[in-house]
Amino acid sequence: MPTRRHVIGATAAVACGAALTGCGASAGGPGPGIVPPGIKGKVIAQTAEIPVGGGKVISKWKIVITQPTAGVFKAFTASCPHKGCAVGRVADGVIRCPCHGSEFAADSGKCLKGPAEAPLVEFALKVDGDGIVMV
Repeated sequence: MPTRRHVIGATAAVACGAALTGCGASAGGPGPGIVPPGIKGKVIAQTAEIPVGGGKVISKWKIVITQPTAGVFKAFTASCPHKGCAVGRVADGVIRCPCHGSEFAADSGKCLKGPAEAPLVEFALKVDGDGIVMV
């Protein structure tokens, strides 16, 4: 027969597991490489809006578009993998999160500076004329 300590310990373990599962699900957005609903095939930005070495956060879709070098465009989730904050400024080839100071490479989404440890999730895009289209 289980003792009181066993019952309390098991209950605590289940509660902690549920709490951690909930935290992990919200931080990364819709999921690795999954484009948010409603934007596949849509123009979400114009190439002229994205400066070379910089980028633009599209808040409506929680996506950041960058242009690391002339004519090369990349799309990443705008949700920092650390705590889910929206990334902010993109300049000098770096995407910065204003909440805790994490930094990511604008050409790959790779984490350059913590506290985040994971990269930003990359999405596929294409340039169609002057429009940037999610694929």
